[in-house]
Amino acid sequence: MKQYNILNKIVGWVVFLIAAVTYILTTEDSASFWDCGEFIATANNLLVGHPPGAPFFMIVGRFFAILAPSPEMVAKMINIMSALASAFTILFLFWTITHLAKKIFIDNIEGGLTQTWRIWTVIGAGAVGALAYTFSDTFWFSAVEGEVYAMSSLFTAIVFWAILKWENVADEPYSNKWIIFIAYMMGLSIGVHLLNLLCIPAIVMVYYYKKYDVTVKKTVYALLISCAIIIAILYGIIPGLVKVASYFELFFVNKCGFGYNSGAIFYMLLLIAVVIWGMWFTYTKGHRVWNLIVTSVAVIILGYTSFAMIVIRSVANPTMDQNSPEDVFSLMDYLNREQYGDRPLFYGQTFASPIDYDNLDAEKDGKPIYIQRNDKYEIVEYRPNYKYQANMLFPRMYSNDERHIEQYEAWSNFSGRPVKVKDRDGSEQTIMQPTMMENLRFFFNYQVNFMYWRYFLWNFSGRQNDIQSHGELIHGNWITGIPFIDELLVGDQDLLPESLRNNKGHNVYFMLPLLLGLAGLFYQASKKRGVEGRRGFIIVLLLFFLTGLAIVMYLNQTPLQPRERDYAYAGSFYAFAIWIGLGVLAVADMLVRYKVPAKVAALGSTVVCLLCVPTLMAQQNWDDHDRSGCTIARDLAYNYLNSCDENAIIFTNGDNDTFPLWYAQEVEGIRTDVRVCNLSYLQTGWYVDQMKRKAYDSEALPISFTHEQYTGDRDVIYIIDRNRSNMHLKQVMDFVASDDVKTKTLPGYSDRINFIPGKKYYLPVDSSKVVEMNVVSEEYRNEIESEIRIQNSKNIMLKNELMVLNMLCNSNWERPMYYAVTVGGDNYFGLNPYFQLEGLAYRIAPIRAGKAGNGQVGRVDTEKMYDKVMNKFRWGFYNKPGLYLDENKTRMATNLRNNLSRLAIALIEEGMESNDSAVIAEKNQKAIAVLDKIQYELPDEYIPHNFFSLYLAHGYYLLNQNEKGDEILMEFGKENAAELNFYLSLGETRTLAAASDIQRTMAIYMEINKISESFGRADVTKQLKDIYDPIVDKSAFLGQIR
Repeated sequence: MKQYNILNKIVGWVVFLIAAVTYILTTEDSASFWDCGEFIATANNLLVGHPPGAPFFMIVGRFFAILAPSPEMVAKMINIMSALASAFTILFLFWTITHLAKKIFIDNIEGGLTQTWRIWTVIGAGAVGALAYTFSDTFWFSAVEGEVYAMSSLFTAIVFWAILKWENVADEPYSNKWIIFIAYMMGLSIGVHLLNLLCIPAIVMVYYYKKYDVTVKKTVYALLISCAIIIAILYGIIPGLVKVASYFELFFVNKCGFGYNSGAIFYMLLLIAVVIWGMWFTYTKGHRVWNLIVTSVAVIILGYTSFAMIVIRSVANPTMDQNSPEDVFSLMDYLNREQYGDRPLFYGQTFASPIDYDNLDAEKDGKPIYIQRNDKYEIVEYRPNYKYQANMLFPRMYSNDERHIEQYEAWSNFSGRPVKVKDRDGSEQTIMQPTMMENLRFFFNYQVNFMYWRYFLWNFSGRQNDIQSHGELIHGNWITGIPFIDELLVGDQDLLPESLRNNKGHNVYFMLPLLLGLAGLFYQASKKRGVEGRRGFIIVLLLFFLTGLAIVMYLNQTPLQPRERDYAYAGSFYAFAIWIGLGVLAVADMLVRYKVPAKVAALGSTVVCLLCVPTLMAQQNWDDHDRSGCTIARDLAYNYLNSCDENAIIFTNGDNDTFPLWYAQEVEGIRTDVRVCNLSYLQTGWYVDQMKRKAYDSEALPISFTHEQYTGDRDVIYIIDRNRSNMHLKQVMDFVASDDVKTKTLPGYSDRINFIPGKKYYLPVDSSKVVEMNVVSEEYRNEIESEIRIQNSKNIMLKNELMVLNMLCNSNWERPMYYAVTVGGDNYFGLNPYFQLEGLAYRIAPIRAGKAGNGQVGRVDTEKMYDKVMNKFRWGFYNKPGLYLDENKTRMATNLRNNLSRLAIALIEEGMESNDSAVIAEKNQKAIAVLDKIQYELPDEYIPHNFFSLYLAHGYYLLNQNEKGDEILMEFGKENAAELNFYLSLGETRTLAAASDIQRTMAIYMEINKISESFGRADVTKQLKDIYDPIVDKSAFLGQIR
């Protein structure tokens, strides 16, 4: 036993060291995209991040941030924190595997601990399983960035290991300290992520197997109790404690007249007293089980108190204060993630279900929204609780977004069934409702197979590439690396375009981790392993299911997710890694049965499995998980901010054009005079409050509405097109702000309504102020218009649109206002004709742009943009040899290439319009500099060409740089031809299914051909024709597709 314990500890720490070194070497040098920039900023400055918050992550992250030698190193240190948390996860996984392996390979064998080969096999199993998870795709991705999932995985690993430690000493005195420890870890983990709670059923089953006689009936009870514990924590402790506090707060403030937070403080003191009394009473009365329960609840609450940091920091009004959870009511909304809406799980609407207007009563069914006003809490509105007609059980297709409906129909092969419902006027109409079979078909095809098993097989079979897939055959599928299997699954991979074949995310494991894991699964579940084996199998299976398929059912994800979601299922892959480790036992056992000497079997199974699984996975995954040297998110944020003039406002909308900018400002202090204003958040009153406060060097935004006006009932303004003439924008704002009954009533409509009586607005332009503030460059000042005209095409105006127009109305051109180029057209609010491109942002300028075409927006101020791009932007962060560029970074580079190409074309066109040879020469020289800059900084070997690269070729041809233009057309033409050839090689059924992709590739070829012919590039035209004609001619189906 002593030999085993020493080996178990030493090898465990060796595995930890391998994982730690691997992760630290491959951590990103700065903030990553998505939530990382926000998390790092919240940790560094103790800010309030997005709901439901991660205060414990923030506290630990702050400690690592303090250790950074400079602001530029803060992100690296927090990334290293994730790396260390992940390495400790691997350590506890190793000890978990060896515990489970020992029970079925040593403990159930008489004299097992005296057989050295069995000890070494168990240790080898732990090493193989832990290192397989170390180098797995999903876990490694989260291990090298400052996100919550690495720390969340650590909590999962600790509590699962801890219950197994308790199992070893359960019959000894004071063994329940491990249960208390687990409960405290659960409480702390709430301050990181809720995924850890899904370990509870596995923990309960370990306790049940150890303490009770096992029967079917008791097993069912144990499972029900475990579910009840999850529900009690998830819906009782987490929101329930705060909800009860809200009742005390309302009573103390509204009824008794005490100050704000008096009821919450009294409740907190009462709760502490009750918990202490409960612990004392159960202890003194000798109620051991109840004492354990009360103490466990107490330490869960103690761990949960990390959320006090959220409230404390919110009261201080930091620069980032999401949801402003300063009182129990806003904290309750924060914890319940109210801003993200709700989704049906067990019963509810489908995408076809209309609202049941006969049963829509906001005051009766909706949740009241309280604000502090006049020393009391007042209800400003009720959050609608919509009820629907034509509901169904287990609704999977519920979103009424048109894009989602199209995908629902495709994934479910939708036909529907007719159902009669009532419209808003009470008239009967017929809708096509999904059948249960179609509902389940979408569930299994999309949510289960595509959004879970695909990710699972990425990790243990192979991955086609790192490009996000929405069901395409050439992007993001699972593969094996075995040609004939892959050809059956997704076509001949050798025919893919070179950029996809050479994609660093193309990883193949030949299904070896999968097969070894299945061997371990069946080995543990076998009757030969005895009772302990089957019980261990059930425990691991519970962990696998609850952190995998159960999450799939709970999330109920819609199609067209903004990113791949494999990180949500890392716990399930953790459980499978346990089986991978146990697979070593299966291999060794098989070798021994085939008369291989035991010691040779132990060594051979370990070495072969180490080489065939974790070593192979490390070799395949290193290049696409090594983010060392990468600063792209931070440097692009720098360029976004430096696209703006001094004291500007830049409107953003998504994670990747907001969080990196927040990080750059909050952590590294880059351009703190620019106010980043997220349009999604601008629909909330708390965010408008923050925008009206000064932040660092940025003055408050020019919003004239009062707090009462934008937190009241003006979330939605209806557009009633009664006035067909243009309305002054200032009058529109005054009309909306007014509480005069005349501005809130309509003939024939009895209820109060916020509306605007027209869709056309104008704002006079003070041209002298425009010139004084240098809104446009000197050469364009003769184009300044006397007024801006806004045409509203919608029937409603949301709060964020109202605020933007209000700022525009009040700024008088003194405050530059920009839209990030990544903001979608739905958020332009009719201002896009006045967009002026100045880098990675469009400035609102009083010059009306002509139609740009090809999806482009606005016009280009070449003087301003050239100066910013060539003199103020950071460069050199994309063309580093060996740097891994995932799809997200590549997409951002494509945006950059597209906008710089627009600058070059605009310079050339301005030269063409001039009669001054000196001006022409200057413009052309600048255009060449820009085009060459693009080619040098964003080379096609790192950033493959796409449709917008045709602007590069077009620009080079206009400047008589024909060879450079030829090179772009040929490279892109060959890549496009290879993609076309792949689609046409798929066989009749798949080729017809890929009709839209084939049409796209043919349209690109025709556009390439059009450019080459228009500039007389006969050689290019002929070479491309020689490539495309054989591909097109060999397909009998192309005529049908056309």
